[in-house]
Amino acid sequence: MEHGTVILNPGKDKPVKQGHPWIFSGAIKKEPTRVSAGMTVDVLDANKQFVARGYFNPASQIRVRVLTTNEFEMIDADLIRRRIKAAVGRRERLVKSGQTNAVRLVAHESDLLPGLIVDRYGEWLSFQIVTAGMELWRSEIISSLKEIVSPKGIMERSDDAVREKEGLSQRNEVVYGDTEISEVPILENGMKILVDIRSGHKTGFYLDQRDNRAVIRDYAAGCDVLNCFSFSGGFSVAAMMGGAKSVINVDESGPALTLASKNLENNGFSSSPNQSVQGDVFKLLRDYKSSGKVFDLIVLDPPKFVSSSAQIDRACRGYKDLNLLAMQLLRPGGLLATFSCSGLISRDLFQKVVFGASIDAKADMQIIRHLSQSEDHPTLLTFPESLYLKGLLLRKI
Repeated sequence: MEHGTVILNPGKDKPVKQGHPWIFSGAIKKEPTRVSAGMTVDVLDANKQFVARGYFNPASQIRVRVLTTNEFEMIDADLIRRRIKAAVGRRERLVKSGQTNAVRLVAHESDLLPGLIVDRYGEWLSFQIVTAGMELWRSEIISSLKEIVSPKGIMERSDDAVREKEGLSQRNEVVYGDTEISEVPILENGMKILVDIRSGHKTGFYLDQRDNRAVIRDYAAGCDVLNCFSFSGGFSVAAMMGGAKSVINVDESGPALTLASKNLENNGFSSSPNQSVQGDVFKLLRDYKSSGKVFDLIVLDPPKFVSSSAQIDRACRGYKDLNLLAMQLLRPGGLLATFSCSGLISRDLFQKVVFGASIDAKADMQIIRHLSQSEDHPTLLTFPESLYLKGLLLRKI
């Protein structure tokens, strides 16, 4: 493959030497003259001393994604295979016979494979490539997954809009196994869940919420539960398995609600007293407030509200409105599990927004748990951006 050189501006080598895997365009003094998206580059400091090696994309503001700071380590098929194998090995303890068989196997930068996500759903794998550099290794990634995991099938979900920023088209297809596959059964802490790996959110399911679903299960006994942005009903199944009295699923997607109902039924919970409501969560919460309806436990797990810094203020207003309404719908002693998966919203900022919501709602709220992404979505210490999911479990007093 092609190989080029990037020279950094004075002082811009420090974050790279400290392990941050992104190099932005403003840090670069000189780029390769002949460029192809994804080409391997050596990164040199202002004195032309080796700093790192990664892949380059002139179409992205993140010009270089670093794979190694070892001058003698080459970026090749063997490196990709070794890192996939190591990442899979780090998750072995999470797969428990008869309890859990769905985990994230590769978490992009956190597993030193920027641009690659691999999720295991039972006997199937679902992977996503979001960068031009990783796209060049697509065939090696597929062959490595076959060799290391021996799955029944592999689905590619490289259909995230972020690929457009890398100059890549979207792709959604089965690359190995039954091409007619759609719903795949998994186990999560004993819960039976059907995952739509073909058209479900992300690669099919929110594996990052596994630990938080277990928390909800612990607190749900005897509760009337409102699950907002319910998707395929993972929190609802967890709540019912924890002894909840009733659950209402709310989502804008009809197919997601159908799958949520199916997941409840597969775990032995009938449609009564559980309900599914298709519609806008904000509007529904206002309607419930007007009608005087109240709940013991509310889950707010909205989609990402912000994708650029220019949207932060607007996103914060949305989070505040959502949490304010939910707090007003809680009975005394009721619980609110509230989340943000927006990476640009820090944990501190999110807590301040929720604090502001409690003031306007005139609700005294206790934080009883700080929540985050599950263990198979680790945060690389040198890459704080990999910590994106933050949550609070609150009690109304």
